[in-house]
Amino acid sequence: MTTCGWIFGRYLGRHYALALLMFLGGLAGIIYLFEVAELLRRTAGMTDVGLGLVTRMAAYKMPETIERILPFVVLFAGLFSFQSLTRSRELIVARAAGVSVWQFLTPALVVTLVFAGLYLAVLNPIGATFNARYRVLDERLSGAPTTLDLTGAGLWLRQSQGERRYLIHADRVERNPLTLIPLNALVYDLNNHYLGRVDAAQGVLDKGEWKVERAWVNNEGQPPRFEEVLRIPTTLTSMAIEESMAVPSTISFWQLPAFIRSITAIGLPSTAYALRWQELWAEPFILVAMVLFAATFSLRHDRHGGRLKALVAALTVGGVVFALGNAVRALGVAQTLPLPLAAWSIPLAALFAGYAALLHLEEG
Repeated sequence: MTTCGWIFGRYLGRHYALALLMFLGGLAGIIYLFEVAELLRRTAGMTDVGLGLVTRMAAYKMPETIERILPFVVLFAGLFSFQSLTRSRELIVARAAGVSVWQFLTPALVVTLVFAGLYLAVLNPIGATFNARYRVLDERLSGAPTTLDLTGAGLWLRQSQGERRYLIHADRVERNPLTLIPLNALVYDLNNHYLGRVDAAQGVLDKGEWKVERAWVNNEGQPPRFEEVLRIPTTLTSMAIEESMAVPSTISFWQLPAFIRSITAIGLPSTAYALRWQELWAEPFILVAMVLFAATFSLRHDRHGGRLKALVAALTVGGVVFALGNAVRALGVAQTLPLPLAAWSIPLAALFAGYAALLHLEEG
């Protein structure tokens, strides 16, 4: 690349990067105000919830929301950048000087890939931490605490039943019916005073109770006793336990592989987490596709004087990609589609469609 080409490329890349930051900050600010307003509506009758907590919760939720709108941010930034450069005749002069569409797109694509890499390596872990904090606060407001914890040492369940609270541990889980192997339960009263423990080879969740077979019961201050079958009442269900698992967006890009291995070893389903892992790898392809679509609509409709058409076309394509992505993701989580197909089909289809549209424009 010549010195002039390098300088021009840096200029185009800086112009696009500024547009990207502008749209990212603008949309994030608007969404933040809406999040604050919604949380204020939810907590209107709660005297112990102040404005400080509401604004903090809205800030914690922002990274998850920004992740969802990233393709639209890149799309709008590309439209704004390319159209403004065309209106100022800079791209027209560059094209007349023999610069191809692929040459002036390269800086924008490089900026997009660098941004995608920074997002995966740095912003995603921060966002996962914030999202986890938001969900903890949200559970406190809704009064529905998480019943399940997953660690490298197995699974922990919490439940309250009557005058007792149980902290139940298992090394692994079998499903249909849900079976904890082995079952170890610590028993407390409502004031968290230790009452005793239960140890058994397994416990089966069966119609509103844990059916614990061959259990040893050690109550505080009493000798151990053996129970062939011990029944512990519970309001938990298999669906409620699985839904209590950590939301995939609360686990960072770097932690997902270890988390997937942990829950797979325990015996719980890891489909949603494996799909999330592959979707994060596919995210840069979606963003690059949005840059290609932005260039296609900007240049094509500028020739016909239709900036509104460019915006409408871009919104249509972005909406279609977003809707199809959600639909295919749902099929992947339901295991109707193979995970690689669910994670990669829409990003790759969008990338090839954007490339084909831009190639047709350049050659036409």
